[in-house]
Amino acid sequence: MEYNFTSNFIWSKIYKLQIAYFEDRVIVMSDEDDPTFIFPAGPGPVEPVVKVLYEYVSQRGHKLVFNTVLNEDKEKLQAAFPGKFCFEEDRNDFDYVYESERLISLSGKKLSAKRNHINKFKLENPNWEYEVITPENIEETRQMSIDWCKIAGCQNEESLYDESCAVERTFKYFFDLGLTGGLIRSEGKVIAFAIGEELNDNTYVVHIEKAFYDIQGAYQIINQQFAAANCQDYELINREDDAGDEGLRRAKLSYYPAFMVEKSSATLLSPL
Repeated sequence: MEYNFTSNFIWSKIYKLQIAYFEDRVIVMSDEDDPTFIFPAGPGPVEPVVKVLYEYVSQRGHKLVFNTVLNEDKEKLQAAFPGKFCFEEDRNDFDYVYESERLISLSGKKLSAKRNHINKFKLENPNWEYEVITPENIEETRQMSIDWCKIAGCQNEESLYDESCAVERTFKYFFDLGLTGGLIRSEGKVIAFAIGEELNDNTYVVHIEKAFYDIQGAYQIINQQFAAANCQDYELINREDDAGDEGLRRAKLSYYPAFMVEKSSATLLSPL
């Protein structure tokens, strides 16, 4: 997900991201004053780009740190610079990836609780409906997000406040980014929404998903309806990470991901 343009764009101000190119590799740096990097994406040997980044941070008195390294890149770093990097697994940053058919159908005993929540929602909200986010309803959806933020206490919790800024940026540039969104109404009021896009030919990514906590089944039904509307042609759905939030982690695990995209940080231990 760290290589997805939308993800980098909506979080760019919070993480102070800058992007550069070196030969055939893309470099994403966070915070120029205390720089760390996503491991550069692209083909070819890793030695040249790593050495260039080492020279860049060394001249500024910093260590070379990659804040995000996928397992395949970890192996490349270890092979190119044996014993030079210290790797630390970052469980909070693991992406949750699910089989699309499972999130659409919610079939099987393990997901029976999700079906029950949705059935309860439909029983208590007989006038519910799903809509695609359009220029006509996007401002209403944005206002629902603001209301959700107030209830959740975004002003008092830094991580929620940062997330709210990223969500606001998503709404501002929604159509420019080519995103797709869906919402749930009950009694004419927006109570849940989700926003995503194609990640690649095989995978759809859900960037944002919000629902009012006090409406039973609201999260479950927006999850299922959004997947049904947008993910029929994709084998997998990436619902991104849990950012270390225990409640979100339990919720995402309860859908039984097909696999996790594991990530680590890497810190250079000695000069190159």
